[in-house]
Amino acid sequence: MRLIFLGPPGAGKGTQASRLVARHGIPQLSTGDMLRAAVAAQTPVGQKAKAVMDAGGLVSDEIVVGIVADRIEEEDARKGFILDGFPRTLAQAEALDRMLEEKGLKLDAVLELEVDQTQLVNRIIKRASEAKAAGEPVRKDDDPEIFKQRLEAYNRDTAVVAPYYRERGLLTAIDGMKSIDDVSAQIDSALDAVSAAS
Repeated sequence: MRLIFLGPPGAGKGTQASRLVARHGIPQLSTGDMLRAAVAAQTPVGQKAKAVMDAGGLVSDEIVVGIVADRIEEEDARKGFILDGFPRTLAQAEALDRMLEEKGLKLDAVLELEVDQTQLVNRIIKRASEAKAAGEPVRKDDDPEIFKQRLEAYNRDTAVVAPYYRERGLLTAIDGMKSIDDVSAQIDSALDAVSAAS
């Protein structure tokens, strides 16, 4: 199973991905983690990334796709993988397609967690105020202003990735506003349908 998870920040992608990891025995690949691992391992592409990051630059799509290409060659990803938070842009989606094609691989499904963004912002504001009330520090991701900026970036850059996969017949929309178990059940039935069709 080679999957991509799409959806705005706070939609529950991480929660659902970890359930799929447990169920299917495939790794969840986050570009941030892969980037740090490649830099730490001093792979050729990791060294390129480190040079860019040390100079304060943003790592190019070419480097990110190179890191994904290296990672999916590892033993634990041979049965499949879940890409979480990648591709973030149309250019990355196209580069990912080319890279997979070169390896003779293809995606099985792209799952988009659809959520009401107003409710999402309210959820984050509630979580932040609960943390403050309990005298706990507010997680950086739960700062409402930072969250709104991340949401704007998602709507500007990443929301266009879903139609790209819809045109290819790979996209399944999942109602992300339901309970965690209901969302999992929707995902399982979508993946069962993909397995039955292949």
